[in-house]
Amino acid sequence: MATKSYGYYRGTIFLAMFVGYTLYYFNRKTFSFVMPSLMKEIELDKDDLGMITSSQSLSYAISKFISGVLSDQISARWLFSIGLCMVGGINVVFSWSSTVTVFSALWFLNGLGQGLGWPPCGRVLRKWFEPSQFGTYWAVLSCSKNLAGSFGPIIATVLAESYSWRTILSVSGMICVAFSFVCLLLIKNEPKEVGLPNIEAAAIHSKEGSFSDKSTMSEFLLSPYLWLLSVPYLVVFGVKTACTDWGQLFLIQDKGQSTLMGSSYMSALEVGGLLGTLAAGYISDKAVATQGKRIYGNPRHFILIFMMAGMYVSMYLFRVAVTPHSSTVWILSLGAAFGFFSYGPIALFGVIAHESAPANYCGTSHAIAALMANIGGLLSGLPFSTIAKYHGWEMAFWIAEITCAAATIGFFLLRNIRTKMGHVSKKTE
Repeated sequence: MATKSYGYYRGTIFLAMFVGYTLYYFNRKTFSFVMPSLMKEIELDKDDLGMITSSQSLSYAISKFISGVLSDQISARWLFSIGLCMVGGINVVFSWSSTVTVFSALWFLNGLGQGLGWPPCGRVLRKWFEPSQFGTYWAVLSCSKNLAGSFGPIIATVLAESYSWRTILSVSGMICVAFSFVCLLLIKNEPKEVGLPNIEAAAIHSKEGSFSDKSTMSEFLLSPYLWLLSVPYLVVFGVKTACTDWGQLFLIQDKGQSTLMGSSYMSALEVGGLLGTLAAGYISDKAVATQGKRIYGNPRHFILIFMMAGMYVSMYLFRVAVTPHSSTVWILSLGAAFGFFSYGPIALFGVIAHESAPANYCGTSHAIAALMANIGGLLSGLPFSTIAKYHGWEMAFWIAEITCAAATIGFFLLRNIRTKMGHVSKKTE
């Protein structure tokens, strides 16, 4: 009876979050999806477009950090649903607007709402799924944005043939608002809310003993592993962003490839990223199931370090082994390989940040790690392009490559430090 009850709630809650986060991501990108149609009606130059999209990126980074901290203090169900309702409502209001200033202000608010989406998902997943399932479900749930990113442009393009961009944004926003109420009804913060035993109560026992899963803020923040995890996350996310943002130009401007090849490379990278995310979650969960959770080291470290090394190798080959005469298969294979080896670690850093933190600070842990990752994303923008401007793409990608290698080696050498953040009793240690 209990197993069926857990299965029912897990399935219902996961499906609600998957559909909800797909809508989150679709409504994050609606401006980009309808941009061609919008520009036929309203004159916008490149600076205008940059201002609108950048306003969302800035507010999203801020909001995601705050939301991560809040998810430890308030109901994840309410946080997720309020954010979804807010994002949908802003899309509807956006469809009524016509000026750059209003567009930018609304898209800034959209970013604030978007930041409320993922941290509650991580919190709910940790409460409802066993440690040996956590990585897999995290990976599958994160694929919802790949789904929205893949089909969103196609859906918007097809609808634009029959409807205006205003109608598309308005309908999309209203669907988002309506589903936010469905999420409020279906998502449950933890099993205790529906009369089932909480999973974490049993999961905090490891092969090395048992330990208290409650810590003070100072004990948590002074955990060396929190910062050891955050630094390579910054590097991996920054290098991945640099390759996705600038790899196309590198191929076209330095390697003599066509524009079609550049865009095909990006598509191959995303496909590889989807597979890498799923593989990282599934394989690392198998390691956790076999080895159990430990205070020192983490069973997920092996696949994490392996993928970071693969990321370095695929970057190196992309830089030195692509020429104007390289075959399409070779270039697309390198793109898929880089996507596989870069998206996998990004998923794992989030999983490990959550499961290594005390139960009362798991959202905060992910918030700090994600903030460091966003700093890496920012560094991959103007600083990276400035290096390329004065020293060429070859030098810029070489620096990214060396940084990735250094982070991989450093993480490998420190892989067996105490990974349990916060307080651990002397007896247990």
